[in-house]
Amino acid sequence: MQITFLGAAQTVTGSCYLVETADKKIMVDCGMFQGPRIIRERNYEPFAVAPQTVDYLLLTHAHIDHSGQVPRLFKHGFKGRALATDASVDLLEIMLPDSGHIQEMEVERMNRKAMRAGRKALAPIYTAEDGYQCVKNFERVQYNQIINLDDEISVRFMDAGHILGSAILEMWVKEGAQQTKLVFSGDLGSIDKPYVKDPTVIEEADYLLIESTYGNRLHKDKDVDRSDKLLEIIEATYRKGGNLVIPAFAVERTQDLLYDINQLYIAQKLPPVKIYIDSPMAVAVTEVFREHPELFDPETSKLITDHHNPLTMPGLNFSRTADESRMLNEVQGGAIIISASGMCDAGRIKHHLKHNLWRPESTVLFVGYQAIGTKGYQLLNGVPSIRIHGEEIAVRADIKSIDAYSSHADQHGLLDWASKFKQKPGRVFLVHGEPEALNAMAGLMSANLGWEAYAPQWQETVTLTPGHEFTGVDLLNVYQSVAAKIENYAGSAPPKQEMDLLMKRLKEINTILEQTGN
Repeated sequence: MQITFLGAAQTVTGSCYLVETADKKIMVDCGMFQGPRIIRERNYEPFAVAPQTVDYLLLTHAHIDHSGQVPRLFKHGFKGRALATDASVDLLEIMLPDSGHIQEMEVERMNRKAMRAGRKALAPIYTAEDGYQCVKNFERVQYNQIINLDDEISVRFMDAGHILGSAILEMWVKEGAQQTKLVFSGDLGSIDKPYVKDPTVIEEADYLLIESTYGNRLHKDKDVDRSDKLLEIIEATYRKGGNLVIPAFAVERTQDLLYDINQLYIAQKLPPVKIYIDSPMAVAVTEVFREHPELFDPETSKLITDHHNPLTMPGLNFSRTADESRMLNEVQGGAIIISASGMCDAGRIKHHLKHNLWRPESTVLFVGYQAIGTKGYQLLNGVPSIRIHGEEIAVRADIKSIDAYSSHADQHGLLDWASKFKQKPGRVFLVHGEPEALNAMAGLMSANLGWEAYAPQWQETVTLTPGHEFTGVDLLNVYQSVAAKIENYAGSAPPKQEMDLLMKRLKEINTILEQTGN
């Protein structure tokens, strides 16, 4: 058996892992790459495995960096079984057609430029219809349910506490007389998040793939009541007479904001502001939340029982149509506008930034992770101006952030979850993190847990043997895998950043092999 890291390796996005047994191929997640152009271009490359040869597709959750390439996988021939939790499928019905629509709109814009320049027209990697059709093929599963995919492979989806429907995936694979257990953490949530329950404790695994998004940092505002900080920003913006614009992911982050704003309303602390959710997807996702109260934590359930449902709070307005969205461009102050996308690279948020960034009386508040190269990342790092829809917009609004809204466990949260294992996993792979985060988490796991964790390269293949430490033979296999990837670039001009990483890893492994006499 072997595993190939087809995404979220040395980067946060594009989550995708391929497990291959003697006669089966199991894909875990099939996400879209986001961030710098060199990373995004991977979305257009042929799949590293022929889609028609994949037997099973298992999704940990609906976020686009975990699901965004699924329509393309189906479009190029995938005919196997696809499984996700019930709530995840409900979210996919919204998110994948929306993602396809974004692909169509972006290509349409680029093709207008291409036509004027006499260049060949482009085609979207998939359409809204592709997104809609592929979701029909998903099987809905429940948490804690063991599913026998065949006589040799069983899986179970456990609550990851990240977003509604998110899962930690347990996988058991029989090979002859031996059984191997793999655990894919998916994205792990923080404890005590609104709506969702805390991440499920997992106690054993032969192989563990654990996300490391926040492996090198803590949530800055963790020890501060984030509602108090939110109130401070709302009040300051209200006094200035401007709008508070919040780029927020449609799934979970928007609903978390409503939760805190509702708490301020209950406590009679909220200024007389109007609240707008200006994202068709966020509106639809909020409806999905309302349909799954069985997944809520006790605190949220009590709020609903006490008639303080944050998803239906007084003064909440939903902008569903384009006309309703455009009307917000005329609002000069006293509004909280929550819009997607959360990294500011698509969606209606770009219009609200265009109409508010240049106004010193307004505020832009970031409440989520901003991938390198995105507009959100640029704004958080103090650019004096930013280009939106072909126009250079001066940045005069206050730029604020509240780190405590992250749906990801931070460094302490990751270590705490890992510490619950009753015995050390045979091997630990660090994924879904930038290199600095991966290196920091590897060091902390070694120091605090006695675990030797390894951060694989993109498209690296590792042979899996049940329940043993990473030996010199295993390292030799990895060395050969990395060397083969470098050889694939022979006669071409590989991306410098990627080649530098590969050469660095090759040197590191070579040093270990020399030290161990292999």
